[in-house]
Amino acid sequence: MKGRHRSAGSSGAALKMGAAAVAVLVVLAGSWYAFRKFSQTSCGSSTKLTISAPADIAPALKLQAADWSAPGKSDDSCVDVEVIEAASADVAAAIAATSKKSLTGVGQANGKTRVPDIWVPDSSLWLQRLRAANPASVPTGATSIARSPIVVAVPEPIATTSFGWPNAKIKYTDLIAKVSGDQKVKLGIVEPSRDSTGLAGLMTLAAAATASGGGNATQATQIATAALRALAAGRSSLKDDLMQKFPRGSDPQALSAGLTVAPLSEQSVIQYNAQQPPVRIAAIYADPAPVALDYPFVVLNKDRAATAEQLLKSLSGESFRDRLGAIGLRGAVGAAGKGFQTPTNAPPALTASQVPEATAIEGLLTKWQAITLPARMLAVIDVSGSMLTKVPTAGGVDRMTVTLEAARRGMQLFDDSWALGVWTFSTQLDGAKDYKQLVPIGPLVSQRNQCLQALQAIRPKQNGDTALYDTILAGYKAVQAGWDNGRINSLIVMTDGENDDPAGGLSLDQLIAELKATADPAKPIQVILIGIGDKVGEGAMRQITDAVGGGTFVAPDPAKIGDIFLQAISPRPGGPTQVTFPLARSKDGPGPRDQSRPSFMSAQLPVGFAGLGLIQQH
Repeated sequence: MKGRHRSAGSSGAALKMGAAAVAVLVVLAGSWYAFRKFSQTSCGSSTKLTISAPADIAPALKLQAADWSAPGKSDDSCVDVEVIEAASADVAAAIAATSKKSLTGVGQANGKTRVPDIWVPDSSLWLQRLRAANPASVPTGATSIARSPIVVAVPEPIATTSFGWPNAKIKYTDLIAKVSGDQKVKLGIVEPSRDSTGLAGLMTLAAAATASGGGNATQATQIATAALRALAAGRSSLKDDLMQKFPRGSDPQALSAGLTVAPLSEQSVIQYNAQQPPVRIAAIYADPAPVALDYPFVVLNKDRAATAEQLLKSLSGESFRDRLGAIGLRGAVGAAGKGFQTPTNAPPALTASQVPEATAIEGLLTKWQAITLPARMLAVIDVSGSMLTKVPTAGGVDRMTVTLEAARRGMQLFDDSWALGVWTFSTQLDGAKDYKQLVPIGPLVSQRNQCLQALQAIRPKQNGDTALYDTILAGYKAVQAGWDNGRINSLIVMTDGENDDPAGGLSLDQLIAELKATADPAKPIQVILIGIGDKVGEGAMRQITDAVGGGTFVAPDPAKIGDIFLQAISPRPGGPTQVTFPLARSKDGPGPRDQSRPSFMSAQLPVGFAGLGLIQQH
């Protein structure tokens, strides 16, 4: 929306002349003078200001920007404001791309979206995610200009009969209990990696699922995993697609066939009901309240900071709040403007939301990716003699125990769409071969118990060495032989040592050459190497994964292998995995995060990520 300051003027009057020809000339001359006077601006200069905002707030911004830019400025300048509708995920991808980064589940920038002077994403969660990729990517201290709480959206007939709406006070733990105990409940969510509403709902539901375990870690894991799988089964790429899943009739058959529960913004419910659908949606304000959409005003172009500050002042007034109210949004502090259609039992004001740490957000999204992206994986586990080494930070159990526990807990997240195989390796495990197949790669729907039993039976080989390179090549070929176009195909190898094969075997250069010769660009395979302890050959491992695609992950403290395993099993389509993990370490010292701080996957988090059962509680 463009606005420009123009000065006022008056047309030159045509003089009455006796001769018709003279009269015509005078009229023409006067008209040209009037056009010039009207079209000339008194601005000393003109400034262009671009704003990117999602469609849910862009209409109000366009109207406000037009009003703000129309009056004359004290500095005799003009401002052309252009408000561009753009999805927050697309702008975030474009910003991340400026530092050659990408966000989990968002992918690369689309090439069309440009980084604006001012960005108004729907949530500060995007700012946290960008800071996780690059702390300097967005400025701090952004001001919120609007707000919309996240509610539990339920068709009104179901909300009344199943949840006691509008009288009952609902908690998210009640919702988890309902989902767990009633197979007819259909959960829905907009893809959390690209939608702030979905992400806020996912964080709250994950925490509630963990709390539902009542302190029993095993039960908490089972409930949380079941809840996340149910969400994954009902996810939609776009909000409009999700909204179409709500019941289109009030008869029992239509209600049972439609969507039952979904986290949505208050605005989405207001706008849906305004269309007078066959079945209205109730907005349930459950406890605890998820992180609300807060629409931060982010100045990305420092050269436009002064102008942006003037515009921001106009967004704090009553006129803008009324414009927000007309489209179902609240003002910055949660108060509603004129025209706001208040849902039943809606709070008159909102408390400020506590936005989780950036690493916590990415940690949960990594879990989500591990659940939602179907994969075909061969897991190869080191059973050499060094795996008997005790781990003091894990209560004195050996490396083999903590590794197998991490694998077992990680496998609980894999749904039946996954395919998995299990090998072990050391030296001469199966005749002359240094590796042994315990379970061939196959669908978990038919061999989950077989995989779990195989993990339980694994024991280290006393005095066994580490024929790592021969095993990697054999595993790569095994994955390639059954390559599946519909899945992320990967080889994951967990080892606590460098290649050590007394019988000779491949050298590093020979392995890389063989892998390159075997690789088929049309059939990509991710090679994921996990180092356990401080004796691994990290440099060589990185050379291997850099050559064929994948990632190298190292847990200097074997007790942290659960954290590393989770990061490693999260498939990332589109090329090699770029690894920056807080607990990872290279020869140059600690990674980008202070090693003295607790892991971001630990119990310190307010949203209970650790309870998802992928890591051990320390």
